Amino acid sequence: MSSETQIAPPKAPAWLGWVLIIGGVIGLILSVIIMAEKLLILENPDHITSCDINEVLACGNVMRSGQSNAFGIPNPLIGIAGFAAVAIIGAGILAGGRFRGWFWFCAQIGLTFAMMFCHWLAYQSMSIIRSLCPYCMGVWAVSIIMFVMVTAWNVKTFSGSDSGFVNALYKYKWAIAIVWLLLIAAAAVWSFRFMF
Repeated sequence: MSSETQIAPPKAPAWLGWVLIIGGVIGLILSVIIMAEKLLILENPDHITSCDINEVLACGNVMRSGQSNAFGIPNPLIGIAGFAAVAIIGAGILAGGRFRGWFWFCAQIGLTFAMMFCHWLAYQSMSIIRSLCPYCMGVWAVSIIMFVMVTAWNVKTFSGSDSGFVNALYKYKWAIAIVWLLLIAAAAVWSFRFMF
């Protein structure tokens, strides 16, 4: 089949572009703030971060932990690269770009990694470090929202199925994301219930 007769890639909806731009920019800003705070801690171990609020909301405890360098580099560096890439994808969608299935598969892999990594960090914060970083929680929130939105789009577009599950996933994607975030919030409240 010649390149002229190949089927054009599907066009992602504008709402997905906006979700990726807004989520990517928020995640990028938060990652830069976390990285800046971490650098200040490296310069001065006694530095009090801008989000050290109380015993529970204490970014410094999280940033000083070994978990903040999970892959041998500061976690926010991963966020800076990842969120910038996601924002660029969103801009590409709004500019009229069409991406092939393999591209969306790679985006899905990246966002799945981000979602799983955020859950690991959430567990570590709640159960091991015993402190929460508000900036990090913002990163968790946008990562989960973008994961749900891209997953719903990919399943609906590339699964080749019109089942009730696929339609429900796409129709209720925002409700799924909100419930997911509420469950994490409930887990945090439960984990620190004796510290309030």
